[in-house]
Amino acid sequence: MILLALKVRTALRLGLKNIIRVIVYRFGVFAGINPVRRLVPELVSSPFYSPNISSWTGLAPRKGWYNYRESFGIKLEPLFDQPPNWFPGNSMGAKFRDLDWWRISDFEAEIPDIKVIWEPSRFDWVISCSQQVIASRAGSMERLEHWLSDWCVQNPAYKGPNWKCGQEASIRVIHLATSALLLGQHTEITDGMRALVVNHLQRISPTIIYAIAQDNNHGTSEAAALFIGGSWLVKSGYEEGVIWQNKGRKWLEDRTERLVGSDGSFSQYSVNYHRLLLDTLSIVELWRQKLDLLEFSALFYSRSRAATNWLYALVQAKSGDVPNVGANDGARLIPLSDTDFRDFRPSVQLAAALFLNRNAYGKNGSWNSSLVWLGVEDQSDLLPPPTSEIFSKGGFGVFRDKDAMVLLRFPRYRFRPSHADALHLDFWLDGENILRDGGTFSYNADAKFQSYFPGTKSHNTVQFDGRDQMSKISRFLFGNWLNSSIVTPFSAVGGAQSFAVEYIDGWRCYHRRDVSLVEGTMTIIDEIGGFSKNAVLRWRLRPDDWNLDDNTVRSNDIVLSVTCSESISRMELVSGWESRYYSENSLLPVLEIEVDRACKLVTTIKWNRV
Repeated sequence: MILLALKVRTALRLGLKNIIRVIVYRFGVFAGINPVRRLVPELVSSPFYSPNISSWTGLAPRKGWYNYRESFGIKLEPLFDQPPNWFPGNSMGAKFRDLDWWRISDFEAEIPDIKVIWEPSRFDWVISCSQQVIASRAGSMERLEHWLSDWCVQNPAYKGPNWKCGQEASIRVIHLATSALLLGQHTEITDGMRALVVNHLQRISPTIIYAIAQDNNHGTSEAAALFIGGSWLVKSGYEEGVIWQNKGRKWLEDRTERLVGSDGSFSQYSVNYHRLLLDTLSIVELWRQKLDLLEFSALFYSRSRAATNWLYALVQAKSGDVPNVGANDGARLIPLSDTDFRDFRPSVQLAAALFLNRNAYGKNGSWNSSLVWLGVEDQSDLLPPPTSEIFSKGGFGVFRDKDAMVLLRFPRYRFRPSHADALHLDFWLDGENILRDGGTFSYNADAKFQSYFPGTKSHNTVQFDGRDQMSKISRFLFGNWLNSSIVTPFSAVGGAQSFAVEYIDGWRCYHRRDVSLVEGTMTIIDEIGGFSKNAVLRWRLRPDDWNLDDNTVRSNDIVLSVTCSESISRMELVSGWESRYYSENSLLPVLEIEVDRACKLVTTIKWNRV
C-alpha cells in the first residue's frame, strides 16, 4: 500500500499529460492503431551522396570511426574497408534483425546492453568518411557509399534493434545532414538519400508523442531530426517534407521553452546530456542559417544562450573536462575532431559562436575544428572567463577561485531525477578532478552496479541508514523527490565565497551543507540528523597515493581533514567505483566517515600548487 501511494505521488509529479501520452503511445503501437505499424518503406539504393566534391585539405580529418572503431568515446580495434559489425557486443543482436522493432523489449534478456548495438548505427562514421572525402583520401567515397548500402541491407527499415528507438533514428538523420553540410549537398538530395531520410522520418514522426512524454533529450533530438530532415527534403524539391519540418519546428520551440530553464539548466540534471541538448540546438540553428529558413522565436534563442552559458560555467578550460554529474550514457553528437569524449570545449565553442556571437576559447585549438569544418564565421570577441554562479532552477552552484572550481549539486526537482546525488560536491584544481562523481557505467548492468552508480553511495555526500536519499521505483525512476532550500544565499566578500543549502528527505532525515572557499582552502560543514542507525559521509578521491593518518588523508599536494562535534564511529579509506566513459568502470579510493548520532562534520581541504 505504501509502495502504491509512492508510485501514485511520483506519477503525479511526472505530469498527468505525460502519463496519458505514454498510455496512448503504448496502446496505439501494440494495438496497431498508431500508423507506425502500417509504414511502407521507400526502396533505398545508392548513391546517397553526389560524387561531385570539391577537395579541401585545410584541416586534418577525424581518424575515429575511419582508422579505428569507437564505442562511447573509447578507442577500439582498427577499421578497414569492410563494414563493421552492426550488431556488436552479442551475436544474439542479429537474431532480432528481421523482427518488427516494436516487438523487441527495452531490455531484451538476450541483448546485455542494446546501447552497444546502437553505437555503430549512430553514423559517426558517416561524418568521418565525409571529412576524408573532402581531404581527398583515396577510397573514402567508395567506403561511405558501401557502408551506407550495407547498413540498409543489414537493417531493413522498421526491423530490428536499430529501428527501435526514435532518438537513435534521429541521431542518424542529424549525422547524415551534417555530412551533407560538409560536402556542400544540403540544398540537394539524391534519390537514395531521399528514400533513406523519408524512411527515418516516417519512423520518428508517429511516435514522437512518447519522446515528448519523457521530458528529456529524446524530444529535442526527434524534433531536430524532423525539422532538419523535413526542410532538407523541401529545399531539394520534395514538398512532402513540409509537414515534418513544421512539426519539428513546433516541438523544438515547445521543448526548449519547457525543458531549459531561464538560467540554462536542463531537465535531465546531467552535464553530458546537457552537451547533447546544446549540440542539438547548435546544429539546428546552423542548418536553419545554411538553408536561410525562418528564425526561431526570441525565447528559443534566449534559452539557447542560457544553456550555452550553463555548460561554459562548468568546463575546465585547460582540459575541456567537466564534472561527471548526472546520467552519462556516452552520447555525443556531431563529432568533428579527435578530441577526447570528455573534452566539452568543441561544443561550447560552436554554441558560443552561434548563440552568443563570441568565441569561448580562441581560434587556435582543437576545440575550434567544428567551426572550421562547418563554415561558421570566426568571432573576434572572446567570452570573459567563467565566474562563480548559482543555477537555482536546476540546482547547481559553481564556485571559482583562480585554478579551483567547486560544484555543489542541490535538488530542485521539477523533472524526474536519475541519480540520488543531493548535495554532492565536485572539486577541481588546475583542471584536475580531485573529488569525483561516480558516473553511470551501464543502463543494463547487473543488480550491484544498477544500484551503486545512480545511488547515493557513488556521490560525495551523506548516506543515511545505508539507503538512497530517494526510493528507487524502477530502473530510471526515483520516488520521494527531494527539494532543497537555500539557507544562506551565495556570498563573495573579501575573497571568501560561501553558500549553504539543506534538505529533509522522506524519512525525516536532514542534511545541511555549508561550503566556503577562499584561496587555497575549502571548508565543508555538514549538519545531519534524523537517521536511525548511522550516517556515512563519503569523499571520493582521485586515484593517487593517499595516506590516512588519524583524521587526515594526504596526497602530494592535497590535505583533507575531518572533525566531528560527536565521536566518529569509523574513518577509513575503502575502494569505490567510477565510470568516466559509458560501459567502462575502474576503482578509486573513497574516504568514509561513519557516525551514529546527529552531529556536525567539518571537512577542511587545503592545497598548495605553484
